[in-house]
Amino acid sequence: MIPIQTILAVLSGAVVGFSLGLIGGGGSILAVPLLLYVVGVADPHVAIGTSALAVALNAFANLLGHWRAGTVKWRCAIVFGSAGALGAAVGSTLGKIVKGELLLFLFALVMFAIGFAMLRPRASGGNPNVEISPKIAARLAVIGFITGTASGFLGIGGGFLIVPGIMLGSGIPILNAIGSSLFAVGAFALTTAINYALSGLVAWAVAAEFIAGGAVGGFFGMKAAVRLGERKRVLNYVFSALIFTVAVYMLVRTGTTLAG
Repeated sequence: MIPIQTILAVLSGAVVGFSLGLIGGGGSILAVPLLLYVVGVADPHVAIGTSALAVALNAFANLLGHWRAGTVKWRCAIVFGSAGALGAAVGSTLGKIVKGELLLFLFALVMFAIGFAMLRPRASGGNPNVEISPKIAARLAVIGFITGTASGFLGIGGGFLIVPGIMLGSGIPILNAIGSSLFAVGAFALTTAINYALSGLVAWAVAAEFIAGGAVGGFFGMKAAVRLGERKRVLNYVFSALIFTVAVYMLVRTGTTLAG
């Protein structure tokens, strides 16, 4: 018989993949609590390292589609992503030495920020033909490093920070920012995953099962996105409510442990 943990890992990955395919974000933030409270990964640091690997591969897979569609501004993406990867190395090193329960407490607080960010309408303005100058490159590098540090510290893909960060740094439209952000998400998460793996904090078998489920869920999520069209906005509200609920649960659990 298939072990129950394998089934739960595949199903949890499918949930994350489906949400990413359906609404284009938010799902990765559920990877850590799913690994902890559903799959049964005991160590918060292992959950973060494992989810970072899954997020990285998922982001690079989705990047290919945007690359083919011509929405990736590679110069902006590479400058932002390279500086952010350095920040992710710093942040993930700090994250590994922070007590697991405290890290989860901070993670839950960030979940609230992500939930609120998903509720806000996204502006669509910007210049799709912007030329990267030394000033723009410097701005992208600084914002990228700060974003990458936060991403690495908390073990999240950081898409909710990266998309507005790239728009602020370069002035490109949101469609190009989303496509370009996937390179940065993948770079940040892969750096974090490698850093955690070097300390033995990645559950490789669970990661493979989670990624397999995510691939299947992502396929059906994209199919559903095409069918639902404009009604996807309603799902943002539903998904934000789910994120808030999980965040409250994590705060209660970690808060009780920290208080004790």
